[in-house]
Amino acid sequence: MSRHIAIVEDEAAIRENYADAFRRAGYRVSMFAARREALDAFDARLPDLVVIDVSLGAEPEGGFELCRELRARAPRLPLIFLTARDSDFDAVSGLRLGADDYLTKDISLPHLLARIAALFRRLQALTEPADAQRVLERGQLQLDVERLEARWAGQDPGLTLTEFWIVHALARHPGHVKNRQQLMDAAHVVLDDATITSHVKRIRRKFEAIDPDFGAIQTVYGLGYRWRDGAAT
Repeated sequence: MSRHIAIVEDEAAIRENYADAFRRAGYRVSMFAARREALDAFDARLPDLVVIDVSLGAEPEGGFELCRELRARAPRLPLIFLTARDSDFDAVSGLRLGADDYLTKDISLPHLLARIAALFRRLQALTEPADAQRVLERGQLQLDVERLEARWAGQDPGLTLTEFWIVHALARHPGHVKNRQQLMDAAHVVLDDATITSHVKRIRRKFEAIDPDFGAIQTVYGLGYRWRDGAAT
């Protein structure tokens, strides 16, 4: 069965244009004009991915609120912001709320479809030989690649899909520096440098909420990031 994408966008023409592009790419599509309308539909069944505008009708930041509500309900549901609001503040706000990506509406359709395909590709990656080891353990870290579950000291940090695979890519090879491009490739994701940086900061905050002494993800300035095996154990 084809993947199901939900579009939450208050402008009808824009909504229809993206829906047509997604259908041509082989996806099933649902469309919603408002946050409450989308949430009511998602009560019955969640889609496989949600594309959200920030401003939704009478709610200038309705998309942010929708992201917050969906992330609380489904921590690993892929969420992408697609909006005309291009400030760094808005982008960081969206990523802090747990979105997997923040894109502006000047993005080309092929590029947008590549981002969506990358998110779905990570789900398919579970069946690839490289991921045959179901549980990866590094000190207090446990990653279950079948269930897409992470644990630190027995507690769930609540990682999104993107965050899970970034941690997995680092923890598989402790001590090895991963530059941003290598990290994106290993995590089956297409993101720009600023977005990777925002995700790493958010990952650290989630682990620090469990363990204030968490220090397993080290920045190697000018090069990238590495996992310090045995850190904060």
